Amino acid sequence: MFHLTLSQQAAVTVPIGSDLSLRRSAFKAPNLNFRDKPWAPVLTLDLKANSSCLRSRNVVCMSVQQASVPKVSVSPLELEDAKEPPLNLYKPKEPYTATIVSVERLVGPKAPGETCHIVIDHGGNVPYWEGQSYGVIPPGENPKKPGAPHNVRLYSIASTRYGDSFDGKTASLCVRRAVYYDPETGKEDPSKNGVCSNFLCDSKPGDKIKITGPSGKIMLLPEDDPNATHIMIATGTGVAPFRGYLRRMFMESVPTYKFGGLAWLFLGVANSDSLLYDEEFSKYLTDYPDNFRYDRALSREQKNKNGGKMYVQDKIEEYSDEIFKLLDNGAHIYFCGLKGMMPGIQDTLKRVAEQRGESWEEKLSQLKKNKQWHVEVY
Repeated sequence: MFHLTLSQQAAVTVPIGSDLSLRRSAFKAPNLNFRDKPWAPVLTLDLKANSSCLRSRNVVCMSVQQASVPKVSVSPLELEDAKEPPLNLYKPKEPYTATIVSVERLVGPKAPGETCHIVIDHGGNVPYWEGQSYGVIPPGENPKKPGAPHNVRLYSIASTRYGDSFDGKTASLCVRRAVYYDPETGKEDPSKNGVCSNFLCDSKPGDKIKITGPSGKIMLLPEDDPNATHIMIATGTGVAPFRGYLRRMFMESVPTYKFGGLAWLFLGVANSDSLLYDEEFSKYLTDYPDNFRYDRALSREQKNKNGGKMYVQDKIEEYSDEIFKLLDNGAHIYFCGLKGMMPGIQDTLKRVAEQRGESWEEKLSQLKKNKQWHVEVY
């Protein structure tokens, strides 16, 4: 609850109930930047960095640290009714034509490459669960099969089933623009650039997009135990499904799912400017310190214990004792990102297991048998 004191004896109504239609850019505070997030509370306040109070017709003082931001109500709740995830509602021969809502650059100027957050309006016709993927068919014809459309490209969905607008009608993708540079000239060769990623990152609101799916069951979030531990390991755009998990756990008010366990995210990227959804995750860290942990591996800014570049497997090794104990107690562990991430991670886990006097092969076999091990790499 917000604590308000007024310099004048006037009643002020501050709507912060959980079933509000929350508006953008409503709340700005020092050291707490929501970056135009649609789930900020409805408070038309402007706190000055040098002052703990507002100077306007009514002076309102508040402790930002103690302010509890309510979760956002979602609808339609029928999306919770299905017992099985929706699968392949639309196939490559008959895709669904959706509409681009927005394309937003996610990374800063010093990030190598460009990554975009793309919101797609599917009108509620292509429902999905957290952890599933959409297929995208870029426009144009397949150069290897003249007259035929391009092949489907799969992208992990980066939103919950309710989408970024919380109404069940949109889905979000996290896409890195694939560009090719000629090793001899050092210049970009557009003819070899990724067809689908560039189409998506260049899209404008209102553009049409052909989608298939949803597909995938490996990365579905197990919800039978709301107090379970979920360890999420991502490199780059592999953070997409985990953004969906975390919004469901910490942002949305879902009557049938009250998360009370531990979510632990490891995210590996090149540098600070490359971090994806960092302010969203940092906010969960502030609001739910007992239920969320967040560790970043920045390969171009941090050093591992041996003085080399800090990769996500080095962060895992740093916390290996804790991670192994959590796995022994039934924690789920998820990996998503480029397939090149897995050999280094597997080597690290094997080395740690051997140091503990365990066989990694046996442990991995048991984790898979218990359905605790979830991998989606591309």
